[in-house]
Amino acid sequence: MVRISEFSLRKVFLVPDESSLAPLDPVRAGRDIPDRVDHLSRIGQLRRRITKAGLSGLLVTHLPDLRYLSGFTGSSAALAVTRRAARLFTDGRYKSQANEEVQAAQVQIVSGAPAVAAVEWLAAQPGAMTAGFDPEWTTVADLARWKAALPARLRRTFLSVLPASLVEPLRRVKDGDELALMSQAALIGCKLFDHMLGFIRPGLTERAVAAELELQARLMGAEGMSFETIVASGARSALPHGRATGATLPRRGFLTLDFGIILGGYCSDMTRTVHLGEPKAKERATYEAVLEAQEAGVRAVRPGVTCGEVDEAARSVLRTVGLAESFSHSTGHGVGLEIHEAPRVGAGQKSRLQPGMIITIEPGVYLAGEFGIRIEDMVAVTPTGGQVLTPAPKALIEL
Repeated sequence: MVRISEFSLRKVFLVPDESSLAPLDPVRAGRDIPDRVDHLSRIGQLRRRITKAGLSGLLVTHLPDLRYLSGFTGSSAALAVTRRAARLFTDGRYKSQANEEVQAAQVQIVSGAPAVAAVEWLAAQPGAMTAGFDPEWTTVADLARWKAALPARLRRTFLSVLPASLVEPLRRVKDGDELALMSQAALIGCKLFDHMLGFIRPGLTERAVAAELELQARLMGAEGMSFETIVASGARSALPHGRATGATLPRRGFLTLDFGIILGGYCSDMTRTVHLGEPKAKERATYEAVLEAQEAGVRAVRPGVTCGEVDEAARSVLRTVGLAESFSHSTGHGVGLEIHEAPRVGAGQKSRLQPGMIITIEPGVYLAGEFGIRIEDMVAVTPTGGQVLTPAPKALIEL
């Protein structure tokens, strides 16, 4: 039986004392980041992409993209970027907030829809011919409203559908500040897992486990959870995205915890599966197979390899022992301001890893009516390989 103590956790992290895992002030953590992020440089990189695409400007409406480019954290805004200027449009609720957070673009407060105002501004710029927009974040109704706001002569030609996002490639590769912040968020996740090992016991409901985890996350400085916490026990552990229910933890069986926190706007993500009581031979063997697959996926991470090759490194291990058919999802995904970002680490994916990317490696095996197992780490792509950001123990833990 494996028991994890605070001492052993610090030893795994190579952390000399408790200070690096001390609770953080979430308000301060969130506000420190925009102060040191060079949003002007990010918009400059975007301008080069706008020019290369042959566009006069770009309309940005996806809020995580807005935050990445400008630092704005409100819930209603649009950013218009041309080759010479950038302007953020929002409503009166965010007047003070926008002026405080946004330094790399002019702020304009509008009474109507921010995106409509942004389109009107883009069309009014000298020499404006075409403005791109990302169809992934645009509804048919949105596009109709934008076109209606344009002069009749521009309605058919001014707005141009982007064949691929211009912002997403910038967000894929994290800078030093982003990496430091996400590393801290990941370590807080590891400390949460260590806390939960002392809390979990048969008879608790899955909801009680989720509630304790989320409370402790807040006390440790999290702004919120990256997604709805997954707590799935017993036969329910065979549900890859099993939400916490009123089901009670069994005296004997697996328990999967999949969770992440938000720190400074950035997400963490990790999964560990533990066993209550002594596992049967089949359960132990399946766990070891998943662990071997997960570690093979981590070892495959390095610059230049395709995401499909990383997926195959993990999947092939399970194929060898006849469990590949029970691995029903991709091996991983990118993480950042959103919990699921590019690149997708899945079968046949051709995207190549680059230094600065942060991805997850999370193979699983799900046997309906019996049990499920998933193990997940966040891994940063370095110039020479991959660095695990979630170094909580992965050997089978029996509680």
